Amino acid sequence: MSLAFLIPAALAALGALLIPLAIHLARRSEQRPTAFAALRWLRQKPKPRHRIRFDEWPLLIVRLLLVALMALLLARPVLHGGQSHAPYVAVAPGVDLAKARAALDSRQARWHWLAPGFPDVEAMPDAANASLSSLLRELDASLPEDVALTVFAPERIDDADGRRIVLSRKVDWRVVPGVTPADAARKASAAPALIVRHAADRATAARYLRAASLAWQPTGSNSKVDSASTDQPLPLDAKQVAWLEAGDVPPQVRDWARNGGTLLLDVDAKLADVSTWTPLWRDESGKTLIEGAAYGRGRVLRFTRVLVPREMPQLLDATFPQHLRDALEPPAASPSRVLSAEHTPLTGGPTFPISPRDLQPWLALLIALVFVLERWLATSSRRAVAP
Repeated sequence: MSLAFLIPAALAALGALLIPLAIHLARRSEQRPTAFAALRWLRQKPKPRHRIRFDEWPLLIVRLLLVALMALLLARPVLHGGQSHAPYVAVAPGVDLAKARAALDSRQARWHWLAPGFPDVEAMPDAANASLSSLLRELDASLPEDVALTVFAPERIDDADGRRIVLSRKVDWRVVPGVTPADAARKASAAPALIVRHAADRATAARYLRAASLAWQPTGSNSKVDSASTDQPLPLDAKQVAWLEAGDVPPQVRDWARNGGTLLLDVDAKLADVSTWTPLWRDESGKTLIEGAAYGRGRVLRFTRVLVPREMPQLLDATFPQHLRDALEPPAASPSRVLSAEHTPLTGGPTFPISPRDLQPWLALLIALVFVLERWLATSSRRAVAP
């Protein structure tokens, strides 16, 4: 470690140390001779020599220290070196911290969130969305060259760069299960309410959609699914409707979808003004289960199979509610979302000098404490006449 000054010329302010010395010397001028009658007839003798004497040494030393600290503050001291060289572990928000700790047994390492400010993992990371790529570059530039860096990333990265990150050091890149902040916010959002309208011969199929809609609701919720026959009108606030009836879709339902609604159709429902369908959900073999298309200001989706387990075994799968919700409410398109396993940082980036540590905040705190001490000594009742 080495101490340096950004404005060394400001050290000339140390000349102000003469001020407290002059104040304490001038205190002797407060002594005034007083003539007594009985002393007038004594023979005059040579006056004793005056010696330079400083009264109240503690107060003088504190005042000299205060002036010296003020001069150092003006010179802006910085400290080069002094950074820790212990291994550094950065954990991206959304990663299961317990699994990360279990995967890396390093008691000497420093554990921090890969979030703005790089807070300790014992604290909550900043909820603000920040680019993981930018944070990695900032962290790489702030660490000494010989510090080992380990990064725990979730399975997917949002707001990734168009190319892989290039850092100045080799990174121990580890991918662990977790939920990105964007996905967590989406899951925490209000669950959609699916309105089900079905024909009499589709009552069994409607049960699977009602069960899926109830699975979207928070635990302990008393929400109910609006399920009725197709002759019942749609609620005014309906946003997502499942229409399980063969034949042409009624005009009023089509108009509702064109005005911004999301309409989920039975495989035998007919919608003549939609010619091109896009696959939204495929099974393990790649066959389409749900397809969709834009429809005016809304969307229309359609099952490609009859909703019975014999034709569509996915109805009995525990993931069916989530797949159905993803089709009804697709996540916002993000070309910058990538798989973490395919985005391991490369080595060979430029190195940057480590910024010196600014000592001004600590120096200002020390000055405040010394000033309080100086005032206490200057106003103490034990003192004589204050200089």
